[in-house]
Amino acid sequence: MSEPRTDHRFDDLRAVFVNCTLSPSPAESHTQRLMDRSIALMRRNGVSVDVIRAVDHVIAPGVMPDMTEHGADRDDWPALQERILAADILVIGTPIWLGDKSSVCAQVVERLYSYSGELNDRGQSVYYGRVAGVVVTGNEDGAKHCAMNLHFSLAHLGYTIPPQSDTGWLGEIGPGPSYGDDGIGLDHDFTNRNTTIMTWNLMHLARILTDAGGIPNHGNDRNAWADGERFGYE
Repeated sequence: MSEPRTDHRFDDLRAVFVNCTLSPSPAESHTQRLMDRSIALMRRNGVSVDVIRAVDHVIAPGVMPDMTEHGADRDDWPALQERILAADILVIGTPIWLGDKSSVCAQVVERLYSYSGELNDRGQSVYYGRVAGVVVTGNEDGAKHCAMNLHFSLAHLGYTIPPQSDTGWLGEIGPGPSYGDDGIGLDHDFTNRNTTIMTWNLMHLARILTDAGGIPNHGNDRNAWADGERFGYE
């Protein structure tokens, strides 16, 4: 592996990887194995990386920020949300089940959505100024479908999606080895290339947004809209 470029500075950036595997720790996760490739590249370039395995936490169903205020006995999501909002980069990883993202992944997206009404001090969604990418693994078709769905969901919430910000690996359709089993997939050039491109594009765009102080709020300030400003719309 080539040495990191010294003319790019990312050591002030933070990333969070949310693994939506159905396997709780300490079980092996094929999705985590592929995410670890991106994590290693980010860390080699100075990015501080946090990793969340969603299934290890009690995430109450619902679309409110804290579901204990709506009948749930326990809800770990508010603490996880703080870790996610502390990051400039979000990467969601999911296995494929029945051609779609996992049930855990759907729940994570729902809970991200539960904060969509929260605004930053510019009147924008709290997710503005952050970038997001997607990692998918499985033994059946659907990687692009999952990435398409997650990219739309994250963009709708306010994340900025870089070009080519997804990667995946699919084994033979049906039961059999998954990513990383006996080394399978680790030397797959297409996956390795896309993982590298995704990782660098996430870092580059996070650098650009951070240096720019986020996205200008002219035209997207919800508080100003509520006060009657129409930003030229007639």
